[in-house]
Amino acid sequence: MIAKALAAIALLGATPVAAQTPTDPVTRIPVTAPEATRDVVYLQPSGKDLHLDVYRNTAFKGPRPVLVYIHGGAWWKGEKPAGWGGFRAYLAAGFSVVTVEYRLTDVAPAPAAVQDVRCALSWVKANAKAYGFDAKRIVPYGASAGGHLALMAGMLPRNNDIDLPACRDQPTVPAILDFYGPYHLRPDLPGAFKSPSTARWIGEGPESLWTTMSPAAYVRKSQPPVFIVHGDADPTVPYEASLALKADLDKAGVQNLLHPVPGGVHGKFPKEEQDKIEREALEFLTMTRVVGAR
Repeated sequence: MIAKALAAIALLGATPVAAQTPTDPVTRIPVTAPEATRDVVYLQPSGKDLHLDVYRNTAFKGPRPVLVYIHGGAWWKGEKPAGWGGFRAYLAAGFSVVTVEYRLTDVAPAPAAVQDVRCALSWVKANAKAYGFDAKRIVPYGASAGGHLALMAGMLPRNNDIDLPACRDQPTVPAILDFYGPYHLRPDLPGAFKSPSTARWIGEGPESLWTTMSPAAYVRKSQPPVFIVHGDADPTVPYEASLALKADLDKAGVQNLLHPVPGGVHGKFPKEEQDKIEREALEFLTMTRVVGAR
């Protein structure tokens, strides 16, 4: 089935990659409409219900790998996608997809968003049997601030001071998909995301949050492999952010692949690049044994 999914991408074109969320491709990758379970409450922090949506391709049997999609929006805006169209390639390859809502800055500043996406991973693991998930193949995926949160979700060590007590039973993440996510938050470091949104998200917390909320603080040999996408002309999150991430991963001996987009800005890449990105992402997930023969 993975070969069919890759062939479909090559022939029909890939899902567009937008700055905030995936959108329906003009030319669709053929896949049966998934079984959808929407607005499941996975956490109730700060008196607010947080929801996720589950999409399952029921043509596949046995426990399925799970893509946990985290939307962007500089931590203060955005929402989980309204549908599944942006995930056709992954559904065709046998993934189930979970899209996640998390607390935005106006509800709760850092580290709330990180805590929430970690709780979403914990929920997927806890509900693996009920939804046919493979708890050993849970992949965080995000774009922009969602890419930052995907890195944080997958890179935080098991013993940390950030996870909420109810969400400490974390899965072992086999890979991370980071699409042009901030890597350093401190403005004096390479490729730092210098938007005022960062200061708003950090809020009035301790100075140490600028470091502990940066994925750069958690690079280590034992962390998951990372697939990275970034436009080299990105005016929002500097391309240098992903170059710094790759350099640190290489130094630590962590498997990774950077897909640079020549002339690419903040997502919304040309169709031919979308095709390459989808194909390379699935090839990377095959190489890291998230999909394919096991």
